[in-house]
Amino acid sequence: MPLPRRPDTTRLYDFNSYWRVHAGNFSTIPQYFKENGYVTMSVGKVFHPGISSNYSDDSPFSWSVPPYHPSSEKYENTKTCRGPDGELHANLLCPVDVADVPEGTLPDKQSTKQAIRLLEKMKTSARPFFLAVGYHKPHIPFRYPKEFQKLYPLENITLAPDPQVPAGLPPVAYNPWMDIRRREDVQALNLSVPYGPIPVDFQRKIRQSYFASVSYLDTQVGHLLSALDDLQLANSTIIVFVSDHGWALGEHGEWAKYSNFDVATRVPLMFYVPGRTALLPEAGEKLFPYIDPFDSIPELMEPGRQVMDLVELLSLFPTLAGLAGLHVPPRCPVPSFRVAQCREGQSLVKYFRFQDLDKDRYLRGNPRESIAYSQYPRPADSPQWNSDKPSLKDIKVMGYSIRTIDYRYTVWVGFNPHEFLANFSDVHAGELYFVDSDPLQDHNMYNESRGRDLLQSLMP
Repeated sequence: MPLPRRPDTTRLYDFNSYWRVHAGNFSTIPQYFKENGYVTMSVGKVFHPGISSNYSDDSPFSWSVPPYHPSSEKYENTKTCRGPDGELHANLLCPVDVADVPEGTLPDKQSTKQAIRLLEKMKTSARPFFLAVGYHKPHIPFRYPKEFQKLYPLENITLAPDPQVPAGLPPVAYNPWMDIRRREDVQALNLSVPYGPIPVDFQRKIRQSYFASVSYLDTQVGHLLSALDDLQLANSTIIVFVSDHGWALGEHGEWAKYSNFDVATRVPLMFYVPGRTALLPEAGEKLFPYIDPFDSIPELMEPGRQVMDLVELLSLFPTLAGLAGLHVPPRCPVPSFRVAQCREGQSLVKYFRFQDLDKDRYLRGNPRESIAYSQYPRPADSPQWNSDKPSLKDIKVMGYSIRTIDYRYTVWVGFNPHEFLANFSDVHAGELYFVDSDPLQDHNMYNESRGRDLLQSLMP
């Protein structure tokens, strides 16, 4: 559950501290709704566990009731994966027979059932509610019901379109996917560090299990939305479907999420706003009928409207507050480190007005003015054991990235973790990719003449 601030504002770059102690008493999204009269509830993995959320999912600040965690999540990283040798392992690839795993269930199944129970309870309540449901999958390990593999026959699985490490990629930009390497089935491959590569047949198996995990998650979301329909709450409930990061599946010879590439920073962001994104359902009508992925002839659904503008997850806070009719806090001043409540994201409410955005240029704005920012820390200029997740004290380089509709520009600069300061005069490396000619971001133009011309135009 994000704080509505950027990392350089909160000074949070790792999971080794609780922001209310280390940084400041910043409000969270559920806390703001709670303070405005909502019953706020958490199910599953909403905050990152451990010290980063005070071992309490930020209770009691963010939640009206104690957060729910599925009892079976403690088995996620244990030896519950049946290997080819018939033994149980702690593997990356972990399709399971649900009846054979501890407790006979999986965390996301439990979370769906608990979320539905909470919806049933809130149906009879006069108070508005904010329910956050954090699903585990497709987070590693890929532990999911094995029948979902049938949706993705291995012989149909292709490799990433660009499975090689690009020649012009600065070493500081590469993430060596160390968390993947710690899994028993990956350890058995005896891969070289940091670049691998993973054998082609195992790459296909990883991609198959990722896709299967996503489809398993999709069924859980389907059951939850169908229950919202059954409880007749669909005409009064705003829904947002979002992820916290992407995941590389072999692109650039990388796996996991620890980079500034599109494949790691782009996420799904879907909204349902009653009466705005769809007409209000009539009596007996279902907006979200459950669709079984194993049906031979799946039922077709009319797709929603897709907007290709660049937005940021920082926009969630002002957008949800605005759609709910709450006061939207002001933009954060600079600096805002000691300001408890403000926002750094732009509201997306304009996208949910009844006008046709494709025809109304005023509402849509100039797409070339839209910019999405991201950043990622590194402990050194070359990949090493802690490159993926360096502790604050070990951060020596920070990669700041700008994404526009035309290009992605990333500059890796020196960083002082004690002063929380980046030195933009100390440039370690740079990346520049032009979207139209290089959509996969394989050809770094930073040192080319075209790249230098663009960089000069960006300078103040």
